[in-house]
Amino acid sequence: MAGGAREVLTLQLGHFAGFVGAHWWNQQDAALREPTDASEPPGELCPDVLYRTGRTLHGQETYTPRLILMDLKGSLNSLQQEGGLYRDTQLDAAIAWQGKLTTHKEEVHPKTPYLQNLLSAEGVLSSDGIWRVTSIPSGKGPAPRTTAPTPKPPVPTEGSIRVWSDFLRVHLHPRSICMIQKYNHDGEAGRLEAFGQGESVLKEPRYLEELEDRLHFYVEECDYLQGFQILCDLHDGFSGVGAKASELLHDEYSGRGIVTWGLLPGPCSLREPQKNVYRLLNTAFGLVHLSAHSSLVCPLSLGGSLGLRPEPPVHFPHLHYDATLPFHCSAILATALDTVTVPYRLHSSPVSMVHLADMLNFSGKKVVTAGATIPFPLVPSQSLPDTLVQFGGAAPWTPLSACGDPSETRCFAQSVVLRGLDRVYHTSQLPPGTPVPSVLHTCPTGEEVLAQYLQQQQPRVRSSSHLLLTPCKVGPPYPHLFSSSLSQQGLVLDGPPTGAGLPFLSLHSSGEHPRPGGPLLLFLLEPDPGRRGRRAHQTRPAALGQLPGRRGGAG
Repeated sequence: MAGGAREVLTLQLGHFAGFVGAHWWNQQDAALREPTDASEPPGELCPDVLYRTGRTLHGQETYTPRLILMDLKGSLNSLQQEGGLYRDTQLDAAIAWQGKLTTHKEEVHPKTPYLQNLLSAEGVLSSDGIWRVTSIPSGKGPAPRTTAPTPKPPVPTEGSIRVWSDFLRVHLHPRSICMIQKYNHDGEAGRLEAFGQGESVLKEPRYLEELEDRLHFYVEECDYLQGFQILCDLHDGFSGVGAKASELLHDEYSGRGIVTWGLLPGPCSLREPQKNVYRLLNTAFGLVHLSAHSSLVCPLSLGGSLGLRPEPPVHFPHLHYDATLPFHCSAILATALDTVTVPYRLHSSPVSMVHLADMLNFSGKKVVTAGATIPFPLVPSQSLPDTLVQFGGAAPWTPLSACGDPSETRCFAQSVVLRGLDRVYHTSQLPPGTPVPSVLHTCPTGEEVLAQYLQQQQPRVRSSSHLLLTPCKVGPPYPHLFSSSLSQQGLVLDGPPTGAGLPFLSLHSSGEHPRPGGPLLLFLLEPDPGRRGRRAHQTRPAALGQLPGRRGGAG
């Protein structure tokens, strides 16, 4: 792996994890497609942390996610389990058997119009049956020059999205997809509904050996593997699959970081009481077992609660989404995930997974919570110090872990990321002689502004902050969720927007994992160690983005 990247292997376990993962990889792909100049220094984020280089049987270079995903029978639709990059139809046709043959073919699901358009733009199936891929920029050199304008890709409609593969625009390696054939994705029978069922899947030699084989394949080609990130459904039987997978990683790769993101779709429905009980039990068992073998565990959900009590979905001032649609919920969670994982994906001075977990862990408690501001509410006429001062004592982030009212808890440590903010907005631009409104307006750099703000808000909290110029790229097939009050750069407009929409929208977002109290933007937080064994109370209401992480919780 070039450049000494500290590689991460991603595991996606479950169908909602597939939705979040599809949006996540589409966002990585959008960033890779940004035109680059070979004379420019590398970007702030290192794609080699998540991606691997390879070569097809016909000598074509590939750049695919370092990914293992598990899902149920019937969840792929038109996506082939072995992918489309490495398959050789000529070898498939070579059959040594000379006797009578009977061929049984499963009906092929038609591709969505979005995928058909995408495939025609990125490659062609030649007469010899070989897929010829159009060159795609990978952040390593100049983008290929084209003489014709690139047609604007269609955006898939919510009605056309049935499974996550309907909008995945990234090619996967043949070793990525692992199907659990004994359970069905559709229908009422043969469902993977309970934690115990999921545990039993990886107790079967067939699935355990398949997972181990894929792990060895990816791990052995890494020069410096820093760890694993697991995207795991918590609400169904995949919580048990995730528990056994994290146990396997903990035993086989001791010393590597294991960061687990426990995912849940939108709020539960009162019309399905039995499913709600399963959801609650699976989530509880999953968090307990995952935290036992992971370095860090963070539940992510737009639902207001993990329990049976109905709560409204979380609200973002500049986002309009349907909480009942996995396509919408997963897009928001993937955007937050793309920011909160920044520390261990940096080109320069990255924070390793193990170090990040050590900073946020307290007394063996590994469950943290997350919050986000999407987008960061900056007005074009203001600077970062102006916006932070306007917040006063209340932080702007929204809870993303469905763990209740963050004002009842207290923060021990936090990791804060603010990205996509142009350098001109980092510091105050007050004319000479103007009275300084706050200490933040005297800071010479944006990094110092953010660090000073966190110190002012929570002086006893251990904080790690990152300020990036690189925005979070969201383009088709990302759903249209953003308010008309935003500019093309994600700034909050004073008046109505002008001009047509662009294919990509650059946002400011932040990522946070808190455990109990909360900071700004997006962070990771932990409880205050001062009152061991007692419920923590927050001293000021400045933690809108934090959720309760009890000291007495599973850990």
